[in-house]
Amino acid sequence: MASKRRVGILTGGGDCPGLNAAIRATAKTVIPMGYEVIGIRNGWQGLIDDENEILDSVSTSGIIDRGGTILGTSRLSPLRVENGPQRVFDGFRKLGLEALVVLGGEGTLSVTSRLFNSMGLPVIGIPKTIDNDVEETDYAIGFQTAVQIATEALDRLRSTAESHHRVMVLEVMGHHTGWIATYAGMANGADAILIPEIPLDNGRVEELCQMLRDRDKKGKRFSIVVVAEGTELAGKPVLRHGFDITQGENICRIEGLGGIGIVIGEIIEKKTGLETRVSSLGYIQRGGTPVAGDRILATALGVRAAELIQEKKYGEMTALQGSRITSVPLEKIVDGIKTVPLDVYKVAEIFFG
Repeated sequence: MASKRRVGILTGGGDCPGLNAAIRATAKTVIPMGYEVIGIRNGWQGLIDDENEILDSVSTSGIIDRGGTILGTSRLSPLRVENGPQRVFDGFRKLGLEALVVLGGEGTLSVTSRLFNSMGLPVIGIPKTIDNDVEETDYAIGFQTAVQIATEALDRLRSTAESHHRVMVLEVMGHHTGWIATYAGMANGADAILIPEIPLDNGRVEELCQMLRDRDKKGKRFSIVVVAEGTELAGKPVLRHGFDITQGENICRIEGLGGIGIVIGEIIEKKTGLETRVSSLGYIQRGGTPVAGDRILATALGVRAAELIQEKKYGEMTALQGSRITSVPLEKIVDGIKTVPLDVYKVAEIFFG
């Protein structure tokens, strides 16, 4: 058993910009409180396999602007490992931890909540995901950077679209929700935004193509379409690693290409005759230097996590609500997805076409 009071920190799920800023803020706030900070490597796997390192004021200096996570991450869930919850709890006790700070998205934080409720694991959650789909917080760490990256990509595509009189389709991340697509599309003034919250049926596909034809007839010789990767076509998700979709009366049948952006591009070119090109940002959205907004949010959420530890207020998630940094019970976000409100989408829709 360690002689000092100890706090653990881990990052689970996908990486995103701002994780290191949150690790830094949490560690640098709890160390003066008398805690030793243990960084758990590679998410929950590190507690199961006893992989960790001490995080001090030196090792957490100079990382606020660094992308990714210095601790590494993984998508392993202890709920899917034989005797996983008990092994996590045993690893926690072996390290002599008093509390565990978990940076994660909806999936990781749902697991965290279950470990708190079922085993009494003293945990604090910090929301991070570029998808921004964690409930009870206005923004999650990583989202603002992803939006900035997508917006810059759209701005660059616009110049090429205008020069070559093309329709440019950009596929962005967003498996279940269209936050990145909506915000980046709005910031760019995109001519159409397609998101999972509003599935594409035959009617909407035809409306999209008619709008693009009308733009061309009016002398608007280029168009920008942004689509979230999880957008469904005729009620079916498009799989990246091979699919076979028939839309309406043979509007589109594609085998083995992958990506809703490609599907939409094929449909547009076939139905409108307009030259269309497709790009996909993929993991580019998750990498690189976090923007100032994400660094500030991560810092504030990390400090609040440290305060919750001092207050012994476990089973909570730090959150941004309005302009206030607060916390909510983790159980409020279990298995929930925060979707794009229709009124937000309608603001962007005003400028379509």
